[in-house]
Amino acid sequence: MTRLGQSSIEDVVAAMTLEEKVRLLRGKGVSISGEGGPTVGVKMDERVPGAAGSTFALERLGIPSLVMADGPAGVRIAPQREGSDVRFHATAFPIATLLASTWDQALVEDVGSAFGHEAKEYGIDVLLAPALNLHRFPLGGRNFEYYAEDPLLSGKMAAAFVRGLQSQGVGASIKHFVANNHEWNRFAMDVKVDERALRELYLRGFEIAVKESQPWTVMSSYNKVNGEYTSECARLLTRILREEWGYDGLVVTDWFAGQDVAAQVRAGNDLLMPGTDAEETEIGEALASGALEEASVDRNVANLLRLALKSPTFAAYAYGERPDLASSAVLARRSATEGMVLLKNDAGVLPFAGQGSLALFGNHAYDLIAGGTGSGDVNKAYSVSLREGLEAGGAKVDTDLAAQYQAHLDSEKAKQPKLTGLAAFMPKSPIVEMTLASELIETAADRNAAAILVIGRTSGEFADREASDFLLDNGELSLLGRVSRAFRSRRKPIVCVLNIGGVVEVASWRDKVDALLVAWQPGQEGGHAVADVLLGEVNPSGRLPDSFPMMLSDLLAAENFPGVATGEATMRAGAVPVTPSEIEYRDGIWVGYRYLNTFDKEVAYPFGHGLSYAEFTMTDLDLSSESFEDELVASVKVANTGAHAGKEVAQVYISAPSSDGFEKPSEELRAFAKTRLLSPGESQVLSFRLTLRDLASFDATRGSWVADSGTYVLKVGASSRDIRASARFRLASTRVIGGAAKA
Repeated sequence: MTRLGQSSIEDVVAAMTLEEKVRLLRGKGVSISGEGGPTVGVKMDERVPGAAGSTFALERLGIPSLVMADGPAGVRIAPQREGSDVRFHATAFPIATLLASTWDQALVEDVGSAFGHEAKEYGIDVLLAPALNLHRFPLGGRNFEYYAEDPLLSGKMAAAFVRGLQSQGVGASIKHFVANNHEWNRFAMDVKVDERALRELYLRGFEIAVKESQPWTVMSSYNKVNGEYTSECARLLTRILREEWGYDGLVVTDWFAGQDVAAQVRAGNDLLMPGTDAEETEIGEALASGALEEASVDRNVANLLRLALKSPTFAAYAYGERPDLASSAVLARRSATEGMVLLKNDAGVLPFAGQGSLALFGNHAYDLIAGGTGSGDVNKAYSVSLREGLEAGGAKVDTDLAAQYQAHLDSEKAKQPKLTGLAAFMPKSPIVEMTLASELIETAADRNAAAILVIGRTSGEFADREASDFLLDNGELSLLGRVSRAFRSRRKPIVCVLNIGGVVEVASWRDKVDALLVAWQPGQEGGHAVADVLLGEVNPSGRLPDSFPMMLSDLLAAENFPGVATGEATMRAGAVPVTPSEIEYRDGIWVGYRYLNTFDKEVAYPFGHGLSYAEFTMTDLDLSSESFEDELVASVKVANTGAHAGKEVAQVYISAPSSDGFEKPSEELRAFAKTRLLSPGESQVLSFRLTLRDLASFDATRGSWVADSGTYVLKVGASSRDIRASARFRLASTRVIGGAAKA
């Protein structure tokens, strides 16, 4: 008898009817229902309520149904089960941007492993994570799900996460492939991008993740690239992903992506999710008319079967729905502290060391934003506020001030409507900061040793952030100014904590605070993690994965973000408005620090920046050779010269010679490493291996990666603008790395 696992995949495919093959190419689908108009609700899988979708089984051939769940910041499941009073939760880990801020691949691999453990124990086969689209512009609505403005940092973090996740026997789905850098009209956005920028920036992180972690699945994105939906683009999905990069896994659509089903199948998009009856019909009709060959269907089905063979479901794993959430919480707290970025610390006001009680200002000092909304949200059991974290850490908090804030939050939350359907995927309107009486602020300044002001921002699916969200509003600015004056007039410090999912403007007001800590959206243990850093239990070692510009207008992408509509809106899946739109990436390769550094633009804080309670030096930079052949090894000694134990990140940048008419950034990140915890006086030697590809830029006219002959400068620093050591080496002749699929 022919059965999956006992017979060859070719034999299993050959044993199927054409109708069975077509059925396997689509998911089980969704239900559309709701009051007051249609809403899209994902059909609950019979095994895992709250899962994003599942595939069809074919029992006569031993092919199981596979379950896929969302999970960029934690496994997304429903907390309730029919007929059960038990609540089911998963850990809300720090957002991807915070994980990237750790610059610690081993730690991120541990986090991925914890995700895998929880997913497996809940009966999930594929986690729809990690997401690694580039932070092209600070207002991207889902930047919190993504890692960084740099493709190397993004790719390395994603690869580490995938390795950890898949070590538990659960598949990853790296997404959204490719150039899904905006939420506005994402279903029909046409991204116009030149080949060099596409290769060097937007594809590069995916290439690193594919080659270094072999993810089980890749998710194609909603948008078009240069006029063609990514899910229908054979050049992207077959010639680049499979033939160039050697990918041998499954390609799955984003939910309801694309338009031409036959084109998706032909292009190598193996699985259509969440799946509709109409798609099945269209595939059948395309086969009957000859517009689609059965060989394409067979190929895609075979890829699905290879995925099934690796799955926990196929192995009949006896999941118990009782993952070790306690251990995950410990890891969530540790990873959050490792990604906190200390931007400013005048006169060493941090860490607090028993100076007395603390006055907490701002809604989010009492109501932590653990993560973003939408598919990146997590049904967590709890969330620790900063107040709770400080008190658990032994600090005293002004209880009178806290009581006023709590009453304000309770009152305002009671007025918020309950969001359902697609609206639940979008951020709630923020609660306005309450206007505090001057007497209350003055009294707080009299009786407390320091002030902590928390500023929060959230975002989610379907909408990008507004330009106003980049700035502090009038209420926040007023509160900041009044608290700053009251405490500084008494020679008491004020610390600002940024509980944010994306970059905000800080240059215009940072002089009003003595210390500035980026806590990002730190997950359910966030209050403990922030307190660990503020109280000195953990020395901050996070470094920025994004530049903090002075203003949005300092970035080239500000000119036309998020794009323009080119047609009239229609409805997708009965509920989602879709407007044909396009955006031209006029910035080319000049994104983030590549532009800001090369053209000497002033920044509030540069890419890679982050302070510590310790001091570090980087010396004894050594290159294995002064001339480059096939590879080069660089080493540097990092020493802790301060009074606190801490960790440092050594960042390696390359400045490459420019050829005629082919400009290059002043420096590009090519390697990085984080030290172990170094005690005062202790040092560690870090080594970095560079290959020819690390010297190369993409030349679209040749369709190849090219490393120009000449002198290169290798720079090692604590940020992209804080270079501590440099050395030169030469490449004797121009080297071409060919084999790229042409546009």
